[in-house]
Amino acid sequence: MHKRSIIIAALVATATGTYAQQQQKLNIEQATVFLHGAQLTSTAKVRLQKGENEFLFTNVAGDINTQSLSVNAGNGVVVESAVFQNNYLVSEVLSPRAREIKDSIDIVSNARSLVTDRITTITEQVAVLQANRKVGGENTGLSVAELTKMLDLVNTRMEGYLNQKHKQEEQQKKMDEYIARLRKQLDEENKKGYQPGGQLLVKFYAKDAIANDVTITYTVPNAGWSPTYDIRVEDISKPANLFYKANVYQNSGVKWDNVRLTLSTGDPNQGADAPVIAPWYLSFYHPAVGYKSKEALLNTYAVGAAPRTETYEDKEAGKDMAWKPSTMNEYVAVDNSGINTSFDIDLPYTIMNDGKQHIVAIKKYDVPATYRYYAVPRLDKDAFLQAQVTNWEDLNIIPGQTNIYYEGTYVGQGYIDVRNTTDTLTFSLGRDKKIVVRREQDKKLRSVKNIGSNVRETFAYTISVRNTRKDVVNIVIQDQLPVSNDKDIVIEDKETGSAELEEATGILKWTLSLKPNESKSLPFGYTVKYPKGRQVSGLR
Repeated sequence: MHKRSIIIAALVATATGTYAQQQQKLNIEQATVFLHGAQLTSTAKVRLQKGENEFLFTNVAGDINTQSLSVNAGNGVVVESAVFQNNYLVSEVLSPRAREIKDSIDIVSNARSLVTDRITTITEQVAVLQANRKVGGENTGLSVAELTKMLDLVNTRMEGYLNQKHKQEEQQKKMDEYIARLRKQLDEENKKGYQPGGQLLVKFYAKDAIANDVTITYTVPNAGWSPTYDIRVEDISKPANLFYKANVYQNSGVKWDNVRLTLSTGDPNQGADAPVIAPWYLSFYHPAVGYKSKEALLNTYAVGAAPRTETYEDKEAGKDMAWKPSTMNEYVAVDNSGINTSFDIDLPYTIMNDGKQHIVAIKKYDVPATYRYYAVPRLDKDAFLQAQVTNWEDLNIIPGQTNIYYEGTYVGQGYIDVRNTTDTLTFSLGRDKKIVVRREQDKKLRSVKNIGSNVRETFAYTISVRNTRKDVVNIVIQDQLPVSNDKDIVIEDKETGSAELEEATGILKWTLSLKPNESKSLPFGYTVKYPKGRQVSGLR
């Protein structure tokens, strides 16, 4: 194009306000992860010309909540519009795991093609030998010795080729089976609903040419975290160590690479509006007459079903750094001044876009605790060590699973549920075989008597407990007496010994202190009176 024409075109473009679209990759700096969902904060450095500018930002999560989208430019730059769109340039959307499986299928398929070529080559060689053998057999000009020698050579080579062909076919069969397994695994991976990334088309207006910082925030639904706790007790004379961790997952469509994490106990999906109570009208029930299908019944009962929980493979996350629990508190700030508690983690983390749970360390607490043993021999013959903690509200605990370690040994899993906890939070530290508890029925005092129109059945039990540890232990033992809901069934002659009896529930409670190698016996009993000819449910 002539130089003058170029100048004229540029002047026309300036006069008409046209502009070229620029493409810019966003850097995800911050992720505030809620129990369900997350808010991502991204930044970019843009160079704006005077007038209107259009930028296509990439590295944007998919399926964002467009109502939460916020674009902040500052310095007098006006954000005219911001439109989220899918990235249609991607021909095939696969998760990293699915891509890995597909690559494996391609590699094995290519190797299979080579095996197929070898089989074809060997088949052609066998055909040539068969033709030579036929020609040799028809050639009467050869002596018997020469003909025999030639046929032996042909047969030897043919046997070798057939063996090679058999081996190649066996290898091909194994490859086919492996490809079939990979394809099945790929189908399962694709069913997980991998979320691809998107793009953000933003128009700016600048009074003058300027280099400017842009901050973009939005929320995504496909992310979240759940708490998990490691509880370690080395000795019952020392405080319990509570390690607060989080299982963080995200399938937002983009990788969170080296981002600052904030974990919040909030849930923006619950909505911000308070409920409004409506009138409560009563009316008589009129049962509907008609047939209800099996499917309808199943749907009816499914309404109140508890939500299903998913388990994921636990994996360490982060930038190749070793987590030292004792120093984690230096990098975590806890903010509980608002409605929800948040944990600001200064250490950078990388969370892959794979939907799997990644462990993030939050905080370590040294928790003063009192220890006791607890046993219900009617239900379980073992004694359980428990740690009781007061002022637990300061720990910012929410319900979650626990991993229990006692005296340096993993003893099992438990669950913390603070929703029904009042002043004392109790952690179960597992079974202790050194506290021996037995519950036996006293057959000498067991009796069944018919008196008048009633039957009187008497039951007697003895609980024995022994401390085989070298230290004094405190233990609470519970059992129970039956409670009647019928006036014709009477519980009488209650023998509770030194136990506390809760009349409404029939629960017996013994609180004991046992010295090393000390044993105690706890007898109790009761009599049930009921009319002759009747059978009492739940008595045995």
